[in-house]
Amino acid sequence: MQALARALNQHSDTLNMTVQQTQGNVANMYQYDQGNLPAVATDNNTINKAISGNDRFNEQPVENIGHQSFRFNGLDIFWVAREGSGIESTADFSGKTVYPIQPGFGTRLLTEEVMRVAGMWEEVDIINVDTSDIPGAIEEGRVDAAAVYGSNGVELTGWAKQIDARNDVYLVEVADSFKQAIEEVPGARLAEIEPYGWNQEVTKVTDSIVSWNLDLQCLIGPDVPTDAARELARVSHEHTDTIQEADQTYANHSKAENMTSAIIPEHPVHQGIAEFYKEKGVWDDSWTAGEAE
Repeated sequence: MQALARALNQHSDTLNMTVQQTQGNVANMYQYDQGNLPAVATDNNTINKAISGNDRFNEQPVENIGHQSFRFNGLDIFWVAREGSGIESTADFSGKTVYPIQPGFGTRLLTEEVMRVAGMWEEVDIINVDTSDIPGAIEEGRVDAAAVYGSNGVELTGWAKQIDARNDVYLVEVADSFKQAIEEVPGARLAEIEPYGWNQEVTKVTDSIVSWNLDLQCLIGPDVPTDAARELARVSHEHTDTIQEADQTYANHSKAENMTSAIIPEHPVHQGIAEFYKEKGVWDDSWTAGEAE
């Protein structure tokens, strides 16, 4: 979002954006619901759960959910195992100590759900530590397998880089039952991609990453004027190169259809974004445009 704000400053005469750091994707839904922010970045799994009132949103629901805009990134979440763990496949996880990412993260929410659907959650020992502590926990032999992630096929997150620097790890084969669980969970997208970002050889068991991808997008309030939202989409589309100079993990929006890949059909798209998509010929009539100023 900082990279997008930079592009707006350079390439828009009518719109600027201020970015605030928050407690994360789930917290952003409550920030928006309470009227603290006119637009938030979050992920599709969190949006789906907020819409349906599941999990945390069952105990603490939100009444207001912003309108959709465009996918700006995607987190490729996948398994690695510690050398010496004896793990080759997710089928070997039973009785092992597993790190499903830090509690409170949107990536943890999704990983936990996939594990539960796969029938794995009750079969493993879960370790709950901060991401900053997990490289050391693996180093000490307290973790057998960990879910890690990178951004948009480009770069690993910082703590995954620390795991790479301090530990011998490798990619885990993903059993069909786990793949099926990924496909059954709303907000998760099954993807098979080439490894990236590692400074060690991680392909001793499998050559590819099987990921439960978590798409990220912005939710924009209906109080944000139509022209402002349309201008936001225009700059992201026409000046992807400027944005990627500041953040190489930002999605490539040079083709407008790339912006629409995370749209949830059951939830409205901001009117200004919808107008932009219609102008570019990438609007799907099964989607709904929300009402805005």
